Amino acid sequence: MLTGSDLLNKVKELGDISKADLVRSCGYVSTKKNGEERLNFTSFYEALLEAKGVNLGSNGFAGDGKSGRKLSYIATVQGNGNLLIGKAYSALLDLKVGDEFEIKLGRQQIRLVPVGGSEDDDD
Repeated sequence: MLTGSDLLNKVKELGDISKADLVRSCGYVSTKKNGEERLNFTSFYEALLEAKGVNLGSNGFAGDGKSGRKLSYIATVQGNGNLLIGKAYSALLDLKVGDEFEIKLGRQQIRLVPVGGSEDDDD
C-alpha cells in the first residue's frame, strides 16, 4: 500500500481513472475468505488525507481536546504566489493584528524576526 508522497505521486500519475482502479493501483486491496478481492476505500482515503497533511487522529480530534486538523507545520505557496501560515499558527504564537516581522532570507529558508526583536530569541 502506497503512502505519503509515493501515494500522491501515483494518484497524480494515474490521472482520470475510476476510483476502484485508483484504489487497486495504489495497493489498497485485500482478499476475502472466499478468495474475492476487497477494495479498501476507507484506508485509501485516510492515507490520501494524511499524505496531504490532514490528520484525523483516532477519534477525529487533534489530540489537544480541540476538534479539527492537527497542525502539520508545512506551508504551501498558493496559486497567487502568497505564502499563508494561517490563523492557527498566529494564535499559537500569540500574534496580534499589526505585528511586524523582518524577512530574513537564507539558503532554502525564510526566517521571520519580530521587528525590534533579536534573531536569538526563541521563546
